[in-house]
Amino acid sequence: MDGSASPAAGTRGEDAPRDDEDPGSAGKYQHEQPVYFPEELVGNWLSFSLLGLYHCYKISLQGCFNTDTAPAEIILAVKCDMGPEFHFYSFNMGVVQVTVEYKGIIHLNQEQVIFARRFQTTILSLLISSDQSEVSDAIKYFHELQVSVGVVYLLLPSVSGKVDWCSIKFSASPVYEVTNRDITHSHTCKDADFLQTKDGPFCRCLLENSVVYTPHNRKHYNVTGFLDLNAKAPLHLKHGRVVSYKSYGLRLNCENQPLLVASGLFTVRNFLRKCYEKGKDASDRNTVDLPPELCRVVMAPISANTLCTFSFVPSIMYRIQCMLLSAKLKIQFGPSMQQFNITALKILEALTTKECQEEFSLESLETLGDSYLKYVTSQHIFSKYKLHREDTLTSMRIKFVSNTALCKLCCNRELVGYIRGEVFNPKSWIIPGLGYATCGNNQISLQRTNNMYSLKKISIKRKRIADVVEALVGAYLTAGGEWAAFHFIKSLGMDIELHTEIQDRRKIRTKSEEFEEFINARILDVETMLGYVFNDHSLLIEALTHSSYKIDVSGTTACNERLEFLGDAVLDQIITMYFYEQYYPACTPALLTNLRKASVNNNCYAHAAVKAGLHKHILHSSSEQMINDLENSGRSFSGPSHGWEPGTGLPEDLADLIESIAGAIYLDSKHDKEAVWEAMRRLLEPLATAETVELDPVTELKELCEQRSYPKPSYSRTREGVLTTVVVTVQTARTVRGVGSGSNKEMAKMFAAKDLLQKLKGAAVS
Repeated sequence: MDGSASPAAGTRGEDAPRDDEDPGSAGKYQHEQPVYFPEELVGNWLSFSLLGLYHCYKISLQGCFNTDTAPAEIILAVKCDMGPEFHFYSFNMGVVQVTVEYKGIIHLNQEQVIFARRFQTTILSLLISSDQSEVSDAIKYFHELQVSVGVVYLLLPSVSGKVDWCSIKFSASPVYEVTNRDITHSHTCKDADFLQTKDGPFCRCLLENSVVYTPHNRKHYNVTGFLDLNAKAPLHLKHGRVVSYKSYGLRLNCENQPLLVASGLFTVRNFLRKCYEKGKDASDRNTVDLPPELCRVVMAPISANTLCTFSFVPSIMYRIQCMLLSAKLKIQFGPSMQQFNITALKILEALTTKECQEEFSLESLETLGDSYLKYVTSQHIFSKYKLHREDTLTSMRIKFVSNTALCKLCCNRELVGYIRGEVFNPKSWIIPGLGYATCGNNQISLQRTNNMYSLKKISIKRKRIADVVEALVGAYLTAGGEWAAFHFIKSLGMDIELHTEIQDRRKIRTKSEEFEEFINARILDVETMLGYVFNDHSLLIEALTHSSYKIDVSGTTACNERLEFLGDAVLDQIITMYFYEQYYPACTPALLTNLRKASVNNNCYAHAAVKAGLHKHILHSSSEQMINDLENSGRSFSGPSHGWEPGTGLPEDLADLIESIAGAIYLDSKHDKEAVWEAMRRLLEPLATAETVELDPVTELKELCEQRSYPKPSYSRTREGVLTTVVVTVQTARTVRGVGSGSNKEMAKMFAAKDLLQKLKGAAVS
């Protein structure tokens, strides 16, 4: 049995080399990798403005808002059809549900494109940075249409399904444009009522829905109405304090003007982030009363609803960018992969690392893909190399599924740029239309890499790239079954075959009729336990035969090591798939991992073997001694087998027996994994569930240290004879140590972690 069945090991277990291994490959690997950007959103503004016809998508939001009326809708106008994934696409952002719906072709002339770009750069600059100089630049050069490549698309406010051209054309600030200084009231306003602002008189009709800037404190506000009070009225502050505007040293010439009712602008956040709480206030909406003459009008008219809606734009567009890349990745795999119906959203899940901190990540798919990769490579190696021993086969499998090997495949196919390896930061999101110098050159570097556009580079570890490969395997496995997953593995360039028939050479010798009767009796007993009747009894005999067992002086049987190698992978994949289908999508990645670790390990298998009585049928040189030791141990084996503790101290040969029998049934049934599962489930039940699964001590200690903000546990190991001793230390207010000993390092580590956990929990109670 290889290390993958150890409860303390990862799913690649001791097979997997560390990231710093394989120096030959590591020397060629570059940690700085490009981050791709979808070409559908790239172009130059001059060409874009002359297209005339644009594909438009309605973006609607529903959910919890901090405004009195429903949020505005947004029309996304792009140069081309974004594909079938966006004909109707809906996703959740914590506080809101976002729907993207294709609405067809829209005609825009060049002037409309120019005004729309000015509108989006102004409103998004206000919401994202609130930097007055950036807002000024967004407006100052809006007439210039750059020819350099940049991020190019339009975001148009919509009212009742139509573009709100009134807001778009008249909401630019007159502060920065001399030609607009005469626009001081709306053309629809019948009764002009002017108030004095810092830049001259403005009608109430524009001030009531506007964004203003107050130079005295360098802040922006959204004006929503007027008070019946003026600047002479006392200001009632917290703690009962009463002051006036004169108390702040502000000189006012028009004290009799009504005060403006204003609020802070909506705050742009990463609404895709998992920790973003539903119902959490999305803004800094503290209400203030402002004298008009302290204010400079930046945008008018602009409603609070429109400001609220546009505060979600960076998160919405980032998700659209990621979905476009996921759809592109499906196509990149070639025509042979197009036969499988997998959504861009499932691909995106496989590309999203946990560092992104979003509602979904690759972890569950990675666990599933890891087990399938182990299975498909194992059956290929088993079939191709019929005379190789288990240890050699295991070494071969390492070369196929190690982090280094999977990373190399991913890099060779130029897939790394699709990986999402960091949390989205809306402050660094690129506003379409900004980022150009006064000469028209793009200050944002949009490079052409691997025939793809990229904006930046990030550092991604080799293991994380390997995780994504496994997750993509898992994605195709769940969407299209084993045939889809296998084709994806082949498309990566992995040289394996999915064998439909596996022939294995077997050498069975018996020395007497009496021995044959002995063997036949065992076969009948084991078949009864399994509920499975073998077509080829030699497979079962081989599965029961340990390498130490000699039938006669002229030779030995074929031992169970090769079947153990195969059965380990088959059983791992079956059990992992069972838990995934049983609990997904409600199952968290952590739960799926814990269920797998509790059910696929030496201790679990060994306990199940003894509980079923299989230890009485193993053909081993020390069979009688093993049986006597177990019967005289005083232990009960009637409880559940899952977890790390039930089979503690049992011979590993018994765990191997479970795996070799699984391998034998797999071959005998012509690769019928359902037959394998039905037989092995009888031995392993009751299975772990979400309610009964327990963390192993090593994992529990790690999580406890994270919860209490302790440093990571430090492990050290010594070995004397057959006994391994592990010491684990954690630095709290003092150094706390745990000690454990066992026949191997995994078990010693478990006992050490358990010892330390008891001390830490005891200290917390006392």
